Amino acid sequence: MFYRGRYPDGEDREMGAKRQRLVDQVPSFYGTSPGSSFMYNPPPYGYVAQPPPFPVVRLRGLPFDCTETDVAEFFHGLDIVDVLFVHKGGKFTGEAFCVLGYPLQVDFALQKNRQNMGRRYVEVFRSKRHDYYKAIANEVSDARGGSPRRNAGRTKSLDEGKDPAEYTGVLRLRGLPFSAGKDDVMEFFKDFVLSEDSIHITMNSEGRPTGEAFVDFASAEDSKAAMTKDRMTLGSRYIELFPSSVEELEEAVTRGR
Repeated sequence: MFYRGRYPDGEDREMGAKRQRLVDQVPSFYGTSPGSSFMYNPPPYGYVAQPPPFPVVRLRGLPFDCTETDVAEFFHGLDIVDVLFVHKGGKFTGEAFCVLGYPLQVDFALQKNRQNMGRRYVEVFRSKRHDYYKAIANEVSDARGGSPRRNAGRTKSLDEGKDPAEYTGVLRLRGLPFSAGKDDVMEFFKDFVLSEDSIHITMNSEGRPTGEAFVDFASAEDSKAAMTKDRMTLGSRYIELFPSSVEELEEAVTRGR
């Protein structure tokens, strides 16, 4: 579970509604982090004279099959608000930005510098709000322009393993930002009538989002029509969609309890 608050300035309107809300909803800087195992208590007077620094780090040398869950496990004990993987020419560069819940957590994240993720050591650097926003803009621009590789991936995801006979009314979503809530999923599928009860964001054994969700549509026809959103973006993230079933939904929800 991630805890939400508000950053002090509002200079970010151009970055798009979802990322705007994401940045605005980073936790309060003036309280104890409930989700952190580092047990620190930020002083209430630490940033009176100036706004607190934006809590973001940059990672380099990530495995090319790295997922958001891998990054969350790498920074186990810290509050992960967002993970943004950096692409160039449609290919993952091995770099990412990780937004943390509190400015003081940056120092703890830096202690992971040159520690291993799998067989690769990962470098961790301080970063800035501007660099994170620039990376978002580049990802969104690349997504809108499209690349042959991504277009090919979209065709593959639509055509392989997604026979119309498989549609039961339930879709599985993969690639959600860890901070995404049910309201974000409803906005993503705004052309369809959904209620919060029809959206199930899955959690791991520690109660943290896995980056996946299940949506139970009103009919099999609606779920089939919703597949037009496959690999479209929520913020700067590509959301993959897969036909699923009520049984798979219930099993995933049970695992997270």
